[in-house]
Amino acid sequence: MTDKNYCMSSYLGLKYIEDGNINFSGKIRHCNYMPPADNERVLVKNAKELNRLLEEQITNYQDKKLGVFLSGGMDSAIVASYLKGRDAYTFRYIGINYPQDELHRAEAFAKYYNLKLHYVDITWDTMIKYLDELMQHKAAPVYYIEPQLHQAALQAKLDGVEMILVGEGSDIVFGGLDWLLAKDWTMEEFEKIYISMDPENFLRNPVSLQPIFERYRLPNNRIDYLRFLDDIFRIEAYTAYENAFSVAEMPYFDPFERLKMATPLDLNRIRGGEPKYIVRELFKMRYPNCSIPCKIRMPNPLDCYMRDWKGPSRREFILKSDVRGLKGKWKWQLYCLERFLNLYDF
Repeated sequence: MTDKNYCMSSYLGLKYIEDGNINFSGKIRHCNYMPPADNERVLVKNAKELNRLLEEQITNYQDKKLGVFLSGGMDSAIVASYLKGRDAYTFRYIGINYPQDELHRAEAFAKYYNLKLHYVDITWDTMIKYLDELMQHKAAPVYYIEPQLHQAALQAKLDGVEMILVGEGSDIVFGGLDWLLAKDWTMEEFEKIYISMDPENFLRNPVSLQPIFERYRLPNNRIDYLRFLDDIFRIEAYTAYENAFSVAEMPYFDPFERLKMATPLDLNRIRGGEPKYIVRELFKMRYPNCSIPCKIRMPNPLDCYMRDWKGPSRREFILKSDVRGLKGKWKWQLYCLERFLNLYDF
């Protein structure tokens, strides 16, 4: 089935095309990540159990030349702690001023476990160098993290790395998306906070994303946001990772992907300032001499790179939309969507 307007709306609102059976045209077909079945996921009760499960999974690949993407955050630092002496890769943004807290923490974590730290230098030119190839492989526009992941994977490949380990799934499983867990949302509240860019503000023929949210409706106008995040956010995130690594022909592994909390998330602890409380306990075990890092959003170079971008010009867009006040990552979505449409001459 083809529906260009739906695909454009879904990409702007959810950062991917949610319906795997709907495509931009009959000539291309996108493919979303398939999450593991519930009975394939391993239950985790506490930090000691999490430590054992991570170590067991990573040990299965010790015969390969492994690398790890090390952001400076808690999750990737934990994964890196099982890879003593291996290669680690961290992003460095060239030509812009940005807070370097995460970079310095990545350097400290690498030193703690004697990792060989490599810098992946990101510029606007590297962001767009393989962009068309990434979009053609995905049969859809891509999110801004994909060119960066792809660049890092290519660099690791040149270093002889055979598999990259990441910690993406920890936020999804263990309650790291604290801004989305901040309260028991009404349907309207959650839809408003979750949709990154409302298609009605940018597209001439937007398609409502309401039916996607309706699948998670609870009584009293509430929404099952935990199940929504475990489905929608998980698929969006891993679809991006799969595309970036696949184009680079680099296998990757996330040891958090198939884990699941044995008991429901303690939302009171999360809302009280203790997100990922089990992961925090594990961090203390793996880095006993380090303080738990405060969560800092990854630096986004697009705020600088796209500062002077004027906005899209194709007829599918509302051309009077003022993009000057948009964050760089949202400008990227408009830019990438228009570039994708031009690529296929839709």
